[in-house]
Amino acid sequence: MGKTRLALDTAAKVGHMFPDGVHVVELATVREGELVLWNIASCLRLPDRPGHATLEMVVDHLRDKQLLLVLDNCEHLVDACAATVDTLLRAAPAVRILVTSRQVLGITGEQTFSVPPLPTPVPGRGTSARDLSRYPAVVLFEQRAAAIVPGFQVGRENAEAVTRLVHALEGLPLAIELAAAWMRTLTVQEILSRLEDRFGLLRLGSRAALPRQRTLRGLVDWSYELCTEQEQALWARASVFSGDFDLCAAEAICAGEGLAADTMVEVVNGLVEKSVLSRSEHYGRSRYRMLETIREYGQERLSGAGALTRFRRRHRDHYLGLTARAEAQWFGPEQEAWFARLRGDHPNLRVALEFCLQTPGEATAGLALAVAPRHYWITCGSLGEGRDWLSRLLEADSANGAASAIRASALATHAYLGILQGAADDTLGILDAAQTLAVRMGDRSTLAWVCHHRAVAATWNGDIAQAAALFEQAATALRELGDIGGTTECTTKLALALAFVGDLPRAAALCDECEAVISTHGESWLRGFNLFTRALLCWHKDEFSTAGTLARNAVGLLRPFNDWWDIAMCVDLAAWSAARTGMPERAAGLFGVVRSLWASIGASLHTAPFMAEAHERYERDVREELGTKAFERAARRTANLSLVNALDYVVDDQVAGTSSTRRSAEQHGRSISQALTRREREVAELAALGMSNREIATKLVIAQRTAEGHIEHVLAKLGFRSRAQLANWVHQQHSAPERLPSNRTPRRGHG
Repeated sequence: MGKTRLALDTAAKVGHMFPDGVHVVELATVREGELVLWNIASCLRLPDRPGHATLEMVVDHLRDKQLLLVLDNCEHLVDACAATVDTLLRAAPAVRILVTSRQVLGITGEQTFSVPPLPTPVPGRGTSARDLSRYPAVVLFEQRAAAIVPGFQVGRENAEAVTRLVHALEGLPLAIELAAAWMRTLTVQEILSRLEDRFGLLRLGSRAALPRQRTLRGLVDWSYELCTEQEQALWARASVFSGDFDLCAAEAICAGEGLAADTMVEVVNGLVEKSVLSRSEHYGRSRYRMLETIREYGQERLSGAGALTRFRRRHRDHYLGLTARAEAQWFGPEQEAWFARLRGDHPNLRVALEFCLQTPGEATAGLALAVAPRHYWITCGSLGEGRDWLSRLLEADSANGAASAIRASALATHAYLGILQGAADDTLGILDAAQTLAVRMGDRSTLAWVCHHRAVAATWNGDIAQAAALFEQAATALRELGDIGGTTECTTKLALALAFVGDLPRAAALCDECEAVISTHGESWLRGFNLFTRALLCWHKDEFSTAGTLARNAVGLLRPFNDWWDIAMCVDLAAWSAARTGMPERAAGLFGVVRSLWASIGASLHTAPFMAEAHERYERDVREELGTKAFERAARRTANLSLVNALDYVVDDQVAGTSSTRRSAEQHGRSISQALTRREREVAELAALGMSNREIATKLVIAQRTAEGHIEHVLAKLGFRSRAQLANWVHQQHSAPERLPSNRTPRRGHG
């Protein structure tokens, strides 16, 4: 029915009425009611704060806000959404919530708007082609058909057939689009004839079903039966995916049993041509997606054949192997590509974890999936979600009663995520349990990482000397195991600890040692961390300007990985540099970015504990120099920038040399928009209105592949993963100053 498009268009038009903005929460790929609040909190960029219930955090955040919250695709989570919406509206009287769903929530105060079909002409009245253009259903069919058959128009010779077709389809947008997709093979009259036959059969079905449901199911049945046997098989098997997937995943999971892997490209192409699958491009790789209705239909077919559990297990096994490969290849030149790939597959990882949790005997496999790669939950910014999955899987696994190295690793990872949330004292008991089990299993790798995690906990607690000793112990153990990446990670952190305790010569030597290894392997993430340590060493040598430059360069290296902890430390050091080099307004702006970063991380901190003394000293000095009001004004400006613009503000050398935070913040509020080409800005505006790639191509008179390329470039430049985020950003550009948007996989992702 186009509910999502209508909701986004409505939000764009009324957004100016909400000072605190419009926030779009995508729920189509969320499978569990417990994750509704996680996704809302992620969209609002609320911190994963231990000891605080997510509902309480969301309520506290919204209580005094005046904003519009759009919850998209709620029908499969109606109970959880109803309870959440009811609670939020009672607690936050100025908040408005716009919901799209196939089912009403059924709560007090709900005002429902049933999205009607597109207006259609009445057959048999001889309406002229010109008059038919006043009917949206006809216009939609003409646009979709022209995208398939260039030059197609509704004219005198086909006007009546088109009228009868859109009328028979009852003006349903999805039905019209699916019918138009067959223009590659059939004429309008041929489509109409087959459709009428199908509807004749459909009327023999249940009279209790809603007309809309009967029509849509009839159309999808018809589309399914017009597919080849191989296309039908792939349609059903691909329904185990959530979100989108690539060709390699389709080959690994769906091939076999009459569907050869070497024919997969042809079969996928057939489904793309029939609009069963839609294609997009991400980082140079094709990704495919099904509409939710199409996916649910395929899953019914798969379940009816008794094959659903088998293919869901194959799906789980594929992503278990994918994450294992990512862990094995993490320390190398493909690091950033692996991160982007896993982030894009976050919905599929969730579905695989859900299968392990719900299927008896699969919890251990779920634990293996949840802990590899080791940095996944950190880099995707979902500490709370990662801990939640691990908690539930550990509980399910405990019923097996069997000890395993995977369980020891999962316990250690669960504790580590808690430490990073600032709850080190609360998680040390779990770390003790992990160590005990690792000793029992003879798992030397987990023991080494337990030592690393204890070092991080000591760091957060301010015991840097103890942290240095533990990092060195962990590095030694991992070196003996031949784990080059782990050894280098622990060594870089040892160098940082030594820099803070004053052993500058050895810290510098370790930085040189790590840089040599990092360069040899083409790694990026630890290179950024190592650069931050070098910046700190320059700071201790009173080379303040150089320290600031290195810290900003480190942000550039860490940025693609969403490593907000290390980025926050780099920005903090850059702020100190600005304070010491006569740029107090710049320093205040950077302190504002630091505030936002730590708030989004979810830790109960305003700076790294071992940096707290210097942070507080320089913030106090800058505040005294500018005055409290001027300081807070400058800090708020940068704190309210989008994450993209805030980090641009940090790394831009020209901005780093200016004395006006206000001017810089405003310039960078526009910098991303200016970075887009004129055509990309046009494409962004049309995409924000809900237009598909085909519609954009038709509107701008360009090839569909060109439109797809523009969309990919725009999303990449903005750091977004979805069109909903893009629509929200476009709205913000037209109205109030931006707030930090969520780039996580719910955040939400992946997305």
